[in-house]
Formats: sequence, structure tokens, C-alpha cells
Amino acid sequence: MYTNIAMSSIQIVEVGPRDGLQNEPDIVSTADKLEMIGRMIDAGARRLEVASFVHPQRVPQMADAEAVIAGLPDRKGVSYIGLTLNKRGVLRALATREGGRRGVDEIGCVIVATDTFGQKNQGQTVAEGIAEASELIRFAKENGLIAQVTISAAFGCPFEGDVPAQRIVDIARAVLEAGPSEIALADTIGVGVPAQVTDLYGRLSEFVPADIPLRAHFHNTRGTGIANAWAAIQAGVSVLDASLGGLGGCPFAPKATGNIATEELIYLAERSGLDHGMNLDAAIAANRWMAGILGRELPSLVARAAA
Repeated sequence: MYTNIAMSSIQIVEVGPRDGLQNEPDIVSTADKLEMIGRMIDAGARRLEVASFVHPQRVPQMADAEAVIAGLPDRKGVSYIGLTLNKRGVLRALATREGGRRGVDEIGCVIVATDTFGQKNQGQTVAEGIAEASELIRFAKENGLIAQVTISAAFGCPFEGDVPAQRIVDIARAVLEAGPSEIALADTIGVGVPAQVTDLYGRLSEFVPADIPLRAHFHNTRGTGIANAWAAIQAGVSVLDASLGGLGGCPFAPKATGNIATEELIYLAERSGLDHGMNLDAAIAANRWMAGILGRELPSLVARAAA
């Protein structure tokens, strides 16, 4: 094992049920989404992004968000995350907890790092996104929800190209005032490289308090996703998103492809001497099952190598 790294363990956030499926051309049934979630919990996932509270015409795969959440297993030690883009989304998240129901435990807010992409993704400029996310974080916390934030397109924009590192720093500083539980940087279109990862997380670690973890969300569009994950780990990031099989993509980002695969992140952590809490064989078995549901082999190379 190789242990010349910044920490001894990482937490893997399974985002397949939301980010992994949101760009699929064919609707995945509620029952199959719940089976996917159950299989990933059985594989060791303890934080899962299960739905997004967005308009169904914008993202049809998420039209059954409430039905999925109503069917979630009430498992101790498992935290369910719902993505929200506006106050209506937070209200929908809170409604899942009414009447003593479990509902979601966390909401994830999004600030897009460029005006053009922000307008296409959620109808907001960067400044409007900061203001909205800050309000949502405060409102959610006042109502008993954990609230975290992701800075999307942090490593590059499909419409404006390179994103200045200082802009990401400024966004993080501004939203920090609202007290998010966590700040994530997302390489939404998979253009980032390890040197950029090291630089950005190094800058943020200079002012983000230690009790607010930094999280990483990488896509593998250009084959750099798992290398970026390793760079983030070496920079001290202990929470990383991944999607079963490498599924994923953004409906509003041209040519954006999947997240880094959960199986590959497990393999990286395991072979590097990092505790991660997940079972690779079970994740590969879930991959095989999901491939049958979607009718095609999934992108994960680790799962293919295990065939």
C-alpha cells in the first residue's frame, strides 16, 4: 500500500441516483432508482444524493423526486441529499419530512461560476447565484436541514472557457458567510487537471475553517477525473463525489459526460491504503445490475476489468 498522502480515510458520496441518472435519455423507474440506492447502501455508501427538486420539464428524470424519497429505506447512519436550486426546492425538501417521515437529511445548493452557464442552468448570474444560495442555506438551517453548497463549473465553463481561480475564491468567501456545512468544487464539464485542482483547493484551504469540509466533484469527460480525485486527496480533501458505473452528465452543458466512477474511486482508495467504508465487489455487482436496467455496459473501467 502507498500512504504518502494527506489523510488516512475518505468519504465517498454516491451521486449516481441524481447526477448519474439526470441525463439518461430513457426514464428510469422509481422502483429501479430505489433498488439502485439500496444496492449502493449495501455496498457501504453512507451519503447519497437521491433526487433533485427541479421542474420536471427541465429534468424529466427527476420528476419522481418525492416518490423516490418516500420509498427510501430508513437506515441509521445514512444521509440522503436532495439538490435544490431555489426556495421552492427547499420547501419541497422540507415537505418530504412532514408527518414524521424521514425525508431528506441534507440539501445541496448550487452556484455556477460563470454568468452564461448560470443563466442556462438556473437563470442566474454569478452574483444572483451567491445571493440565492446564501438565502437557501440560511433558510434550510433554520428549518432543521443540513445545507451544503457546490460551486459548479469551477474548473471551466462550456460557454466562457477558463474560469479565473480568483473568482472561485471570491464565490467561496461570499457564501461562507451563510455557514454552509460543506463547500464543494465541481468540474462539471471535465476540463480540470491535477495542477489546477491542487491550486484551487490550496487557495480555499487558506481561509475555509477546518470545521467546514471541502468536497470534490469530478467528471471524466477528458479522462482526467480519477487523477483529479487523487490530486484533491493529496491536497487534503476527504469528501469526494462519485457515481455508480461512471454515469452522469449535465443536461445544460454540451458534451458533458459522466462522473468519476464509484468503483474506480474505491479501487484508488483501497490500493492507496485509504479507508473508505465501501465494498468494491458489491459496487461492481451493482454496476452489472444497473447495466441490465439501462441496456448497455457502464463506463467504469474497473468494473470492466473485473469481468
